[in-house]
Amino acid sequence: MNIRPYGDTLDDGAVQLSFTLPVKNNIKGEEAARLFTLKAGFKEAEVVYSTSLSEEFTFYIVYGKTDISIDYSNIQVKEATENFMDYYEVNDFIKKEIGRKLVIVGACTGSDAHTVGIDAIMNMKGYNFHYGLERYPMIDAYNLGAQVLNEELIEFAKKVKADAILISQVVTQKEVHVKNLTEFVEMIEAEGIRKDIIIIAGGPRISNKLALELGYDAGFGRGTYADHVATFVCEKIVERNRNK
Repeated sequence: MNIRPYGDTLDDGAVQLSFTLPVKNNIKGEEAARLFTLKAGFKEAEVVYSTSLSEEFTFYIVYGKTDISIDYSNIQVKEATENFMDYYEVNDFIKKEIGRKLVIVGACTGSDAHTVGIDAIMNMKGYNFHYGLERYPMIDAYNLGAQVLNEELIEFAKKVKADAILISQVVTQKEVHVKNLTEFVEMIEAEGIRKDIIIIAGGPRISNKLALELGYDAGFGRGTYADHVATFVCEKIVERNRNK
């Protein structure tokens, strides 16, 4: 089944683009934005909004149309887990299937100072009516905050005998998150404890596909809650125990 974006009419190929050009916000700049969109392969282009970011930089929103379509039926993706348990189900599952508290350590690593992602997962109050891991009676959760060095996170995880480590990466300019996440995997493998700890990456530009490619057990992006992560961790532990 081939599909294409649409705005007013199904299959009209309408898309909305946003980008910044190093030009002044004037008529010539708008024409540059329009011509750029056409040169990018869109068959129609209309600048619908522009605003100055500074004297020499302008942000544009442009409408365009494309003939490109994709075969939706042939797309294959893998989620970290297909079905998620809620707060109560997770705790019951851990009691019955594992029989002890799980230890989960989380942090926003490297130079990244944004804690909103890791706090939404770890903090007791959680986010959007989903309790954070600190509230789970069957989980000992440690939130180390932001700007935590990879080596510090690994040492703390070893100290508390963590079952899982959660790494949040919000800043993604120039692929800095990929570099940091890759470095972490290399370091934990060098410690010889990779097979003993579940490692999970999360953030607005993190997908399960990317995380698996980088050597993580799972990746969680936008729309993720603590119960999603907890479900994966406890099911992964049970799976590992069965395979020992």
